[in-house]
Parts: sequence; C-alpha cells; structure tokens
Amino acid sequence: MHKYGFVRTACAVPKLKLADCEYNVGEIISLATTAFNQGIEVLLFPELCLTGYTCGDLFFQRELQKNALNALDDLCRWSDGKKILIVVGLPLVIAGSLYNCSAAVNDGRILGIVPKTYIPNHQEFYEKRWFASSKALVQREITIGSQTVPIGTDLLFKNAQMEEFVIGIEICEDLWMPIPPGSFHALAGATVILNPSASNEIVGKSDYRRELIRSQSGRCNLAYLYTSAGFGESTSDLVFGGNAIICEKGVLLKELPKFNLGNEILVAEIDIESLIHDRQSQHTLLDSMDLIKAKPYRCIIFETQETDDFEGDVNPHPFVPRDPNRRSERCEEIFNIQTMGLASRLKHIGNAPMIVGISGGLDSTMALLVCVSICDRFNISREKIHAVTMPGFGTTDRTYDNAVALIKGLGATFHEISIVEACKAHFKDIGQPITLHNVTYENAQARERTQILMDLSNKLGGIVIGTGDLSELALGWATYNGDHMSMYNVNASVPKTLIRYLVEWVAEHSKENEIQKILYDVLDTPVSPELLPPDENGKIAQKTEETVGPYELHDFFIFQVVRYGFSPEKVYFLAGKAFEDVYEKKIIFKWLKNFYQRFFSQQFKRSCSPDGPKVGSVSFSPRGDWRMPSDASVTQWLGSLKKMETTIKN
Repeated sequence: MHKYGFVRTACAVPKLKLADCEYNVGEIISLATTAFNQGIEVLLFPELCLTGYTCGDLFFQRELQKNALNALDDLCRWSDGKKILIVVGLPLVIAGSLYNCSAAVNDGRILGIVPKTYIPNHQEFYEKRWFASSKALVQREITIGSQTVPIGTDLLFKNAQMEEFVIGIEICEDLWMPIPPGSFHALAGATVILNPSASNEIVGKSDYRRELIRSQSGRCNLAYLYTSAGFGESTSDLVFGGNAIICEKGVLLKELPKFNLGNEILVAEIDIESLIHDRQSQHTLLDSMDLIKAKPYRCIIFETQETDDFEGDVNPHPFVPRDPNRRSERCEEIFNIQTMGLASRLKHIGNAPMIVGISGGLDSTMALLVCVSICDRFNISREKIHAVTMPGFGTTDRTYDNAVALIKGLGATFHEISIVEACKAHFKDIGQPITLHNVTYENAQARERTQILMDLSNKLGGIVIGTGDLSELALGWATYNGDHMSMYNVNASVPKTLIRYLVEWVAEHSKENEIQKILYDVLDTPVSPELLPPDENGKIAQKTEETVGPYELHDFFIFQVVRYGFSPEKVYFLAGKAFEDVYEKKIIFKWLKNFYQRFFSQQFKRSCSPDGPKVGSVSFSPRGDWRMPSDASVTQWLGSLKKMETTIKN
C-alpha cells in the first residue's frame, strides 16, 4: 500500500476498569494484537487509557502512578518485534508535577512522550486539580525504566518507509483551542494528527466535536484520528460514549457510533499522497511558517509493517455524493451556482436574450433548465429564451420529439432550423462526398449549428449559452469552434455523471408532469452527438460511450488525474477497486490509455474555452484552475502504462 501512498490506521476504544492498570493494559494488548494482525500501522487509544480518565484524586496515589508505568512497560514488551505504532495515555510524574501524557510505543521502545498543553478547568472539567500544562515542562528527556525518552510537544514521528507519513500528537482539549498544537505540527510537516481524548457526551456536543475534527483536518490538509474514552469510565456525573472519528482533508472517512460497549476498532486507509499533492498546490499553508520558526521540532523515526491488502472504500463516482440527501443538496447548490453565474453575466450585458441549441440530450437539456430557472427567479418571461432545434443527418425521432416538447412545454421561444441543406451546400463547396462519413462530415454539422446560434444571437442581440460539460472538455469530445464554442457555458465544470443527477433532481422537483416525463426520457436516452445517420430502425447509431469509453470511467480518471495528480499506475489500481464488479481489468486499462491519449492531445480546445462558472474541485478554465501547454508530450504517461500492460489480467 505504501507504493500507492496509503497507510492503514485505526482508533481503538477499550473496555476499562478504573484504576486497574493490569486489566486495562490487558484489554489494550488484546486490541493491539487484533490490529497488528489486520496490518494496521498506527493505533490510537483514548486519553489516560492505562488508568482511566475519571480516577479523580486517585491520580495522586503512588500505587496508581507506579502501576501505570508498569502497564506501559508491559505494552512495550508485547510490542517488541512488532512494527506498529501504538499511542496510549497515562499520568506521569516529572520533576514533582503530574502531567497528562500520551506515550508512543513502537517495536519494544517508547519513542516519545507528549504532554497535554491545554488543561480544561471549566464546567464539568477540573483537570488542573491534578495535572500541569506542558508549558510548565522544562525537561526535554526523561528516564522510564532503562529507556531515555524524549518528551515535549515538539515531537514528530516519521515513518521509516514513507518519509511523508509524519505524525503529530495533541490531546483532547488541545483541539478546542483557537490555535491547536496540531496546527503547528502541520506547519512542521505532520500529515497525520492523533488525538487521544476523553470527551463526555451531552446533547449537541458530538455534532460540534465532529465538525471541529473535520474542519481541522481540512484547514491543515491532513488526516485526523480522534479516539475518546468510553465504557468503564465513571458515570457518577458524566457519560463517555467511546466516540472515534477519522477524517481526511475535511472529509469524514469513518466514525464509530457512540455508546458502544468498548473493545472496538475503527480502521481507515489514509492517502498520504493526496495530502502531499494538496500541500504542494496550496502554498498558503507555508505563509504561516513564521509561527514555528522559533520552535524547532525533533523528529523520531518509527517503523511499521506494510500490507498488500487494500480495504479502503473507493467511490466509483467521486463527483457524486453517495448519500441521497447530500446528493440532493449538492445538486441544488450546483444548479444555483449555474443560475447565478449566468444571471450575473446577463445583467452585465443588459439582460440579453438567451440563445441555446436543444438536441434532446442531457447537456443541452441542463442548459435550458438553467435558463428557465433564471427567468422564474428574476421574473423574466420565458419567451426571452430562444431555444433552437437543428435537425441534421443523424437526428432521430426520439431526440427531436423530446427537444420540441421540452422547448414548447417550458414556454421558451421555439426555433427549428434544419442544417441539412446548408451542410449539403457546404460539402459541395469543399468537395466533400456526402456518402463519406468521416470527421469532416461530422464536424461540419457541429460548426453549422454553432454558426446558426451565433448569427441568431447577433440578430436578436442575445448571448449563446454553451452546453458542453467538463467530461467532454477533458476528452476533447467537442468540435473545435463548433459545439466547443459559446458566449457563456453553464455546464463547463460539471462532469457528465453529475449532469445526469442534476437533470434527475430537476425532474424530481418539477411540478409539471409532462416536463417530468420528458426529462426522464432524456435521462434514458443514449449519449450521442447524432452526427452519423440512424440505424435501419431509426434509432441512434452513434453512441459516444462506444467510441470514447464509459463516462463513469472517464470521470473517475479525471478526478484522480486532475484533482490529485496520481500516476497512471495508481489511477488504474484505484479504478480496479472502484469498478471491481463492473468492468474487467483489461477494459479499465483500455479506456485509461484512451483517456491519457485524448487528454493530452485535446488540450488546445481547453486552452481557449469560453467563460463559465466553476462548481466543484475540478475545472479546466484556462484563466484559473488548469494551466497546461497544448503541445505537452504524453510519452511518459503512456510509457508507464506500457510497463504495466503485460501484467493486466481479466
């Protein structure tokens, strides 16, 4: 997994007995054994887990302090020869003061001790009764048994096999501060923050806590593991739910339900490579480096096992949320961005008429729906939308009927302008046989349609609304200076897989039954430019996905290549996991190769694409997100694929 930048991490919530260190370390070792056998590299336990968090004044008892150290020693002896990093909590006496600490244990050694910095002493918390802050600590090393161990909040733990896998530790309340210690750790190079915690449950707290963890992981471009105390803690006044959360770059990967009975493990693969990619591209993190210039960090190396098994969940449709509620919210937000983007442009140029070509396909339908939304929202007559259907050699009855019914049903101004005679005359002018169905035959039709729209917009004093989507831009599946061109493209940064859900979302919220029926039929229509004649049954003969490949695959490739800059090998690996039960590996490989060839060769179209609103994390605007030379060579990428080709099996 290190080859692809992944590490396997876990949070563990043990079942504890208060002040019974021998029992507690037994439960901890049992969970650690399970984790080690699962190939886990980093395992986080709750705050003060060797003693229990709610021991109260028993923390001052020498017996408890001594037994906590004995338990830590037991854990060290168990870990000897095992390459797994384990973080546990215990009270430590240092220079006459008691500190709430986390110990990092690896392969029989205590690598370092991190004391808690912010000691809560408000409402239900009164930790200052027992513990001193790390700010009072003077020593940089302490002796535990026969080991001399670094101690402090300036410790980072770096993996020996993957140097970008760097861990920082902060404890519970540290996270709740305006500038958590973890923020400094991130500036110093930490890509993973561990937070052993003991956070009690009260109404509404878990939502805030989850958002705090999620936002910190996003703000600092890192993975965040959080484990809280659970079953076995005192319930005299408080209840601890044993909550565990793993987030990565603002996304909640996994969460352990609260109020479990303990001895639970929450496992998640972390993609270190994606974290590093975002840090390389977002330099604002470096602009805060002056905050740590006066605080040099000490780096401690740790070793972990590496497993070949990948158990991570790879979303085959990364642009589309899996949860239906979130997907609906996402569709509404995107639709509003498209609407407001075009509305602002129209206002700037004097509320000009909107001219849009309607084919009966997904993309043009989406563009028309945005135009209708503008009219309804700003009390503009829908007649100001000039929707044009332009039948050609490949137009089928199904798409034509849907286009006409949609335009008339939505109340837009209807135009029908056939391109057949104009194309025949043009073919005659340039000496193109009408029976030769080559690229000239196809592109001439697309350019004729664009010419009609542009000239009609001049006649009406309007603006041509583009319909092509992000997936088509990536593949160059557009005719240069044909459907590639418009005056404002509302679909420019919406991928094909998401367009489908957007149209479906509008259909579901439509109050007009006939319009709803048409939209569902559009959704069921094969994707096609309809530039080649229909088959003998009058059905669509030219199906885009048979030529360029499935759009769901290409959208997956776009996300991994453009969003994260992953290598061809990693993209293929992830696609194999995401589409394991959908496509054979050789099919995935075939279309991945096709993707790279088209993506590089078609950049010249993206370099001069029209204005359009950005809606997500991937955009090809040459004025913003994507700067790539049109003559860049694809040789290295295809070379990597060629090396893999002999290993590809079904």
